[in-house]
Amino acid sequence: MRVESSRFGIIEADDDAVITFPHGLIGFESSRSWILIPDSEASQVAWLQSVTRPQVALPLVSPRRIVPDYKVSVSERQLTSLAIRSSDQIFILAIVSKSGHTLTLNLRSPIVINATRRLGAQIVSEDNLPLALPLTQSTARTFRMAA
Repeated sequence: MRVESSRFGIIEADDDAVITFPHGLIGFESSRSWILIPDSEASQVAWLQSVTRPQVALPLVSPRRIVPDYKVSVSERQLTSLAIRSSDQIFILAIVSKSGHTLTLNLRSPIVINATRRLGAQIVSEDNLPLALPLTQSTARTFRMAA
């Protein structure tokens, strides 16, 4: 499959690389098909690229790289669409955003991916976690992202 991307150009991806988000993402509810692209310059960063919207690619990182004791509480109902079984490989990733000259990390609404079943969901935590945790300049440099 060929995926057009304004950031990465044309991407050749296997059909089984597509991650389906049955409910879309916050702000992108109609975009249900995405692929994960590793960042060639920063191994800690992956890009969630919309298959149907070339201009939409979201940088993701493991929140535990920034907040080692990060935990998120969610209801079982929020995870129903992921069809999680005990043997499935699950990833929790946080979206990196830019606010002015500062990079921030959304810890309250992480992306949960069931890699085994190729299903994803953006959940809203029941915890009082920051929507925009500012990253330090040194952390931003670690991710090789310009703040």
